[in-house]
Amino acid sequence: MKFTYYGQSCFSVDINGKNILFDPFITFNELAKDIDVNSIEADYIFLSHGHADHIADCISIAKRTHAKVVCSFEIHEWLNKQGVANTHPMNTGGKWKFDFGVVKCVVAQHSSGLPDGSYGGNPMGFIFITEEKNFYYSGDTALTLDMQLIPTWAKLHFAVFPIGDNFTMDYTDAATAATFVGANTVIGVHYNTFDYIKIDTAAAVNYFNSVNKNLLLPNIGETIEV
Repeated sequence: MKFTYYGQSCFSVDINGKNILFDPFITFNELAKDIDVNSIEADYIFLSHGHADHIADCISIAKRTHAKVVCSFEIHEWLNKQGVANTHPMNTGGKWKFDFGVVKCVVAQHSSGLPDGSYGGNPMGFIFITEEKNFYYSGDTALTLDMQLIPTWAKLHFAVFPIGDNFTMDYTDAATAATFVGANTVIGVHYNTFDYIKIDTAAAVNYFNSVNKNLLLPNIGETIEV
C-alpha cells in the first residue's frame, strides 16, 4: 500500500486504485512549500475534524477533483454551504462500506471548530478495513483507553498517530497507543510544523525502537510502501 506524506497531518493512501486524501493542509504550511497542491488528486477526502490545519485546502481540492468528502455531520453541512456538495457525513461508532473497503469512525479525544468559528462536531478517528491492508488514523487525539477496543474491530497492519505533543499525544503516548491498538508500525504526523509541536525526531525513533515498535517519519512529498 502506497502512503504519501504532505506535511502536518495531510497524507494520501492508494487503496484498490482509489486515492484517499486525509486532512488537507498544504497551502498554509511553510514546510510544504515545494508541494503543488493543484497536482494532488483525490477520489475521497477524509477529515478527522474541523481545525484549519486539517481542513484548509479541502474546499479547493474537493471542487477541483470532485472527491467525496467524508466527515462529521456538522462539517458536512458547513461544506455544503461552501459549495462542496459531494459529501458523506459520519459520526463516532458508525461504519460504512465504500467501494475501496469499510471505514469505521472511532472516538478522538480533542476538539473541533471550523475556520469561521462555527461548531465542527465531534473529532473522529478512522479504521480502514480493506482487501489490501487495514490501518487506523487516529486524527488529533490524546491517548485514550478507548483505543483498546480497536483490535476487536480490525487486525491492523499499521497506524497513523500524532506525535507532536502540546495539542495531542507525544511520541511516548503514541507508542503506548500502538500497543493498545495492536500495531507494531506507526507513521508519525502532526509534528514540527509549528513551534508548539517541534520534537526531537531521533529521540522519537529511538524510543519506539526501545519498546520494539517501528516509527516511520517520511519526508514531506515522499511516498513509502507500508
